[in-house]
Amino acid sequence: MTRRISWTLLAVLVLAQICYPLTTGATRAGLTVATVVLGWLLSVGHALLSRGPRVAAALVAVATGGGFAIEAIGVATGVPFGSYDYSGELGPKLAGVPLIIPLAWTWMAWPAWLAAVRLTGGNAATANGSGPTAGGSGSAVGRWVGRIALATVGLAAWDLFLDPQMVAEGYWVWRDATPALPGLAGIPVSNYLGWLLFAVLMMSALRPLAGPAAEHTDRRDHPMVALYLWTYFSSILAHAVFLDLPASALWGAAGMSVTAVPLAVTLLRARRGGDPGREAHQPHRPGVDATR
Repeated sequence: MTRRISWTLLAVLVLAQICYPLTTGATRAGLTVATVVLGWLLSVGHALLSRGPRVAAALVAVATGGGFAIEAIGVATGVPFGSYDYSGELGPKLAGVPLIIPLAWTWMAWPAWLAAVRLTGGNAATANGSGPTAGGSGSAVGRWVGRIALATVGLAAWDLFLDPQMVAEGYWVWRDATPALPGLAGIPVSNYLGWLLFAVLMMSALRPLAGPAAEHTDRRDHPMVALYLWTYFSSILAHAVFLDLPASALWGAAGMSVTAVPLAVTLLRARRGGDPGREAHQPHRPGVDATR
């Protein structure tokens, strides 16, 4: 059941994103809002159905709540992203922040987290203590650091696609856009550093709040993995071909590749039978397994 619902929402989301380059003006702005809402429902719904209310509540608290707080601070003070203002095209605002903005943080935070978990040994075998990276405290600390780093970059690098696209549409504007990355005029480097800062805080807080259910992946997470890889590859194509944003296509491709490329390689190896812990046996989780 979890996978059927998630795959259905993902299919609708993909269709909406395919339609984006075909629209303009108010229609495109409305489609942007709808896509973000769909993404939020997909990620939060998946967290709820696959792992229960604690994980979903933790995701909403750190990503939606935290995302709104950091954006409100940013609009009011210019810290940590730089000075910027939102237009009125993205719907209702609170404290100067369109309400859909923190939903976007949540939309991508969950698949980025699951991708990092998958890459750092959080599949079913290691959850049972039988995987190659299961072991003592040293390996546990290493996995935790690597997981936070991959999840942080996996989320923050998405903004190398998102910000140039949204600025080009006029959805927000920077008061001082210097210094900027080569080819990405109009967006200060402080914006990307701010995303990194908040992403590492978010990912560091997610696991303690969510509990051990957020430490593993299994076959129910395939829609989220597909969402992450779809976002990566479709964004490259869209920016390079349909949106006339070649610089952000290159920057985004390089940034998100840190997480997306190893994830794709890992999944290909698992598909070919090279992963001994290929989600064959899932640990029993009372109160969660019933949602399958």
